[in-house]
Amino acid sequence: MFLTLPTLLTWARIVAIPLLVSVFSLPVEPGMRNLIATVLFIAVALTDWLDGYLARRLNQTSSFGAFLDPVADKFLVCAALLVLLELGRVPALVALVIIGREIAISALREWMAQIGASRSVAVHMIGKLKTASQMTAIPFLLYDGLLFGLVDTRLWGHWLILISVVLTIWSMVYYLRKAVPEIRARVG
Repeated sequence: MFLTLPTLLTWARIVAIPLLVSVFSLPVEPGMRNLIATVLFIAVALTDWLDGYLARRLNQTSSFGAFLDPVADKFLVCAALLVLLELGRVPALVALVIIGREIAISALREWMAQIGASRSVAVHMIGKLKTASQMTAIPFLLYDGLLFGLVDTRLWGHWLILISVVLTIWSMVYYLRKAVPEIRARVG
């Protein structure tokens, strides 16, 4: 199931990442770059929902798709955070916590799979909330201005990314607490 429609959407999400990063090199005014990057990020992020929906609806779920989907999400979030860090819109500590958690939990999941305990670190609601908060905060920070002349996206993005950091840490602690008994039982 390497080239199903859902998997192609996931691949498209990965291919779009360099486009998102390169938007900030366009020879247009900064507000237009922000708008293009925001729209692109939202469109690409929506493919995450769409590929999952289509995989279930078309009965095209696969272990490869289940592997590739979170990888694409992590690439997208990490690339966006690095762009925002470069633009001075997120502090380095925020980017480090979020990216560090993604690396640590991915490694933990791989290790747990190797010892036959992957169910103990299966995706939980707190992880989904973490992802939702990141995917909401990032477009606000990419836009970085007044939306419809009313909503200060910089302010909202700042608070949402801080909420995201709290959820990031909380979810990491949750997964580690679930994994420790399994690790102790198998590793000794």
